[in-house]
Amino acid sequence: MLNTAYETIQDADVILFLIDATKPYIGKAESEILEKIKQKKSKVILLINKIDLVKKEKLLELMKIYSIEYNFEEIIPISALKKDGVEMILNKIVSLLPVGPAYYDIEEYTDQTMRQISEEIIREKALMFLNEEVPHGIYVETEKYVNRKTTKNEDIIDIEATIYCLRNSHKGIIIGKNGTMLKKIGQTARIELEKIVDSKVNLKLWVKVKEDWQDQDSIVKKFDTTK
Repeated sequence: MLNTAYETIQDADVILFLIDATKPYIGKAESEILEKIKQKKSKVILLINKIDLVKKEKLLELMKIYSIEYNFEEIIPISALKKDGVEMILNKIVSLLPVGPAYYDIEEYTDQTMRQISEEIIREKALMFLNEEVPHGIYVETEKYVNRKTTKNEDIIDIEATIYCLRNSHKGIIIGKNGTMLKKIGQTARIELEKIVDSKVNLKLWVKVKEDWQDQDSIVKKFDTTK
C-alpha cells in the first residue's frame, strides 16, 4: 500500500497526510512518508485524526512538532468518528487544486449510464439495510430499463433488476420475512432514482444465487473504479 501511495505522490496536485493524534511523536513510518513528500515538494495538508481522544495541549504540541518538519499548506485536526473537520478538508482541497480544462459539459456529473447508476443505488441500499448480515458479496444487474408513458400520459421508467448473492442463506436474508427486506430496499432505491431522473419509477427486484460470480471477470470489472 505504501509503495502505491509513493507512486501516486509523483502525479498528485494535493497530498493528504493522515496521522494519529494519540501518537505524540513522529514514528519511523511517518518519517519515511515525510521524506518522500520533501523530495517532491508537494502541496500537503496534514490531517490529525482522533482528536476526540487527546487533550488540547497534546494536540497543539503535536501540531508544532510536525510544522517544524514541513511547511504544510494547512494542518487540520479532525475526528473521522464524529465527522469533525470533514467540510474544512474538502474546502481546502478545492482551494489548492489547479484550474484545468473542462473535459465534460458542466451539466454532466457522471459518465455512467442510468442502468449502471440504478445498479449502484440498489446495491448501496441493500448493503445499507443488510449491514453485516450479508457479506459484500452481492452485485446487481439491470435486466430492463424502459421509458414509457402511463395511461394518463405521464412519464414513467420501468426498471427490473436482479440482486445476485453467493449463498442460499444470503438470499433468504435479502428477501426477508414475507419479502419485507427486499421491499424496503426497493422502496428506498426507487425514491432516490426518482429524484435523479425526475420521473416516476416502477422498480421490480429479484434475488438469485450465483455462487461463482466473483470468478467472472466481466462482472468483477464493474467494481474496478480505475477504469
